[in-house]
Amino acid sequence: MKTIAIGIGKNCNIIQAISIFEKTYDANFILIDNDDELVSAILNDDIDAVVRGSLPASGVIKEVKKHFPDISRATFVHGDEHEFLLTPVGIDEGSTVEEKLKIAVNCGNFLRKLSKEPKIAVLADGRKGDYGRSEKISKSIDDSEALTQLIEENTDFEVKNYYILIEQALKDDCNVLIAPDGIIGNIIFRTLILVNSWPSCGAITFGINGIYIDTSRDQSVEGYLRSLKFAYKLANL
Repeated sequence: MKTIAIGIGKNCNIIQAISIFEKTYDANFILIDNDDELVSAILNDDIDAVVRGSLPASGVIKEVKKHFPDISRATFVHGDEHEFLLTPVGIDEGSTVEEKLKIAVNCGNFLRKLSKEPKIAVLADGRKGDYGRSEKISKSIDDSEALTQLIEENTDFEVKNYYILIEQALKDDCNVLIAPDGIIGNIIFRTLILVNSWPSCGAITFGINGIYIDTSRDQSVEGYLRSLKFAYKLANL
């Protein structure tokens, strides 16, 4: 039997999700109501998976980074029409080309664990023809081109620079979307998942020894249930 630790905050949808999950799956749940215990669970090798649940957990990633400094996260969007990893989604992640290269490698290797071949879309703040409209836009375009080249040189993953055309990347069935930075990635996540209700399994955390699924404290019952199923699946790989 797998042991899954779950953060319990003010959003009671996570409690309902656990109740539904237990009707079908056999797992031992540890309910946690504070950051310190959630961090301890992530670092505990005897716990098979940890799900943030509805706990605010504002200091969790900061504390875990003391033990694993190269942490990054990618939200797994999984539905009938679309299936992809969106990254970076932490507002303090993906600020450099080098960091986004590590994220791309982590995402590609993770998909291959799931027997899926990575098809990476690199995104930027504007179209290629928007170069020069502002210093920020030009730097983002430069970074996206450098990142695309580095992924080509350092991996065997399929990769293409879509610049700002996220809609085209989705039409082309890309299964890794790399946002220009974590702030934009977080806004894309909130727009797709929290506003438009695209199905998300939560964000898988790379760069740690165990399994930690980061979820929004505002998720629905169905959203939390997907995260529990995702954690359970990963724990059984």
